[in-house]
Amino acid sequence: MSDAGGDGARLRRYPKLPVWVVEDHQEVLPFIYRAIGSKHLPDSNIRFLHFDSHPDLLIPVNMPADTVFDKETLFRELSIENWIIPAVYAGHISHVIWLHPTWAQQIREGKHHFLVGKDISTTTIRVTSTDYYFLSDGLFVPEDQLENQKPLQLDVMMVEPYKLYSNQDDSDSASSTKKPKMAPGGGESTAAADGDSCSEEHRGDEVTPRSDHACPEPSTSCSCSGSEQSQSAASAGETLDILKTGDAFVLDIDLDFFSVKNPFKEMFTQDEFKILQELYRFKKPDSNLPEEDLVEIVDSRTHQLEDLEAVFADLCDSDSEETVRGWAANPGMESLVPLVQSLKTRTEVPDYEMVHQAGLTCDYSELPHHISTEEEIDNLIQSMYFLLKSLPKPTLVTIARSSLDDYCPPEQVGMIQEKVLDVLHSLYGTLDTRLVYLEASPQS
Repeated sequence: MSDAGGDGARLRRYPKLPVWVVEDHQEVLPFIYRAIGSKHLPDSNIRFLHFDSHPDLLIPVNMPADTVFDKETLFRELSIENWIIPAVYAGHISHVIWLHPTWAQQIREGKHHFLVGKDISTTTIRVTSTDYYFLSDGLFVPEDQLENQKPLQLDVMMVEPYKLYSNQDDSDSASSTKKPKMAPGGGESTAAADGDSCSEEHRGDEVTPRSDHACPEPSTSCSCSGSEQSQSAASAGETLDILKTGDAFVLDIDLDFFSVKNPFKEMFTQDEFKILQELYRFKKPDSNLPEEDLVEIVDSRTHQLEDLEAVFADLCDSDSEETVRGWAANPGMESLVPLVQSLKTRTEVPDYEMVHQAGLTCDYSELPHHISTEEEIDNLIQSMYFLLKSLPKPTLVTIARSSLDDYCPPEQVGMIQEKVLDVLHSLYGTLDTRLVYLEASPQS
């Protein structure tokens, strides 16, 4: 066995594959840290295979970067949308492969290489990526603003339902035609890598508010050629081959990969949502803007979000007509009056903190929302099966149910979980499955 983490230490092996099943997604991190501590995972350069309808790659906006070195405090600070990047900054994870369904396209397809580090002006964690996903949350800073830099390779690949391309017989052969293809856009040379999309679907988060981004506005057409699909499949194969060269990787599955809701759709009316979209809108910058312009855009966006947070914090204290109209007098805030009026017709005391969290998901489009049929779920289960079948056995598996906050439909989560565990058992034999969500909060 090769060395782990570059320090000459040998990785240990679990007798049976551990599968940790939690409710909220950030609750998997203590178990990953536990595996690092027990030398089953290396301390650095961990590869992370992430099936999810959401990237979960945001950052706790005001958390001091050094918090990552106090793991108990760190675990308390994290939420469902922002738990992976802190582990990158801590030096543990170096490569994330986000495998997403067709309806979730929050980050453009392809390969992303960027730095994660400490912003020298704010001491918070920030990134050098200029993808809209990070710009719209005010998380971009130039490289010379970052210290303690950690490189991250992020590969974003769409997984299409198995039935869309499996026209061959049912024999379980190793033929490449039996393996699920990545959707067009998996390679940097495709149209999707330039910001286009080959899907007209959208994207989902209470509850534990995720504010984890919406997908870009859908394209109205798809002109992906056969050659682009071949390039995409080749790029996906090349990326997944990387998992075969390392000592260990983590397989992470959010059950909302198979079926997802945007719970805010049930919390607010269409008109209220439209107002939130106006208030929180992020105007996407032109591509190839100089760095100094991007810094200005991020600064403006940060002030916009801080102002909106102040508005709804103030409304928590008093939502009198005088308070509302006072804020509405500010440029761009005029729609606060009809928003509050509408909210108060439905509930005597609106949850303004939740209104703000809903608004944070309305930056450049909506969260994913696609409640799958059982047939669609089965097709994605098959896609996952054939993809994992081509890969080595992971070191451990983490699964998030995401059902109490309604991202994975509660009426479907049990069925999906059973199907996923069946797939893991068929691939890896006897599992050491821990249903943490039935127990007390995880302790590292």
